[in-house]
Amino acid sequence: MDANIRVAELDAARGAGWIAEAFKLFRKAPLPWIALCSAWIVITLALILVPLVGQAMSSFLQPVFFASFAIAAYKQAAGERVLMADLFAGFRRNLRALVNLGVLILVAVLAIVFAAGLLGLPVSGPVGESATFDEWVNSFRGKEWLLAGTIFAIVLVKSAVWFAPPLIAFHGMGAIEAIRWSLYATIANFGTMIVYGALLFAIFFLAAIPAWLGLIVAFPVMAISTYTGYREVFEAKP
Repeated sequence: MDANIRVAELDAARGAGWIAEAFKLFRKAPLPWIALCSAWIVITLALILVPLVGQAMSSFLQPVFFASFAIAAYKQAAGERVLMADLFAGFRRNLRALVNLGVLILVAVLAIVFAAGLLGLPVSGPVGESATFDEWVNSFRGKEWLLAGTIFAIVLVKSAVWFAPPLIAFHGMGAIEAIRWSLYATIANFGTMIVYGALLFAIFFLAAIPAWLGLIVAFPVMAISTYTGYREVFEAKP
């Protein structure tokens, strides 16, 4: 690992601080951030609809977009304007490593789902003309623990690589090196990540209540927090 990079070990309460700081940046430029996140969602959904390769392409590019969010937040924190072009900033910052990160994340998630399927979890949708969605949902009865374990494992993978996109974008790291640093930072700040993740979950849950309208705030705050968390963990003054 690079000896020039330091990982700060923070109090658990700082997880709330990351979200608070992200919200402050959002309040200063709400419309640009709403536009950025809306465009990201539209592009992601459009890619998913592409036959055969769409879902894979969407997964490969997610770290690129999250690097773009971090770059946009960095620019805003430095006093610059947030622009629509910032959504594609990650495509100009170590693109190959970011795509490789997306590939590795997808492989890890598929491995988890495959293992869960071997243990008996219904991982495919309704099969056959007579199969209904309700019947598929009912097939999970008695396997709730396996479903919960699968979701938990996927969340752990996502958490372990949470800092990887900005590390690749700002430090020029390869995918594997960024994953190692991100994993180390996640372990060193486990309590902080728990608080941060719990608050993000609560924000999205509450945002969905008023006809999903709160998501126009929840998504930008999440996107910006990828930078505010990275900044405090990796750019803290010694």
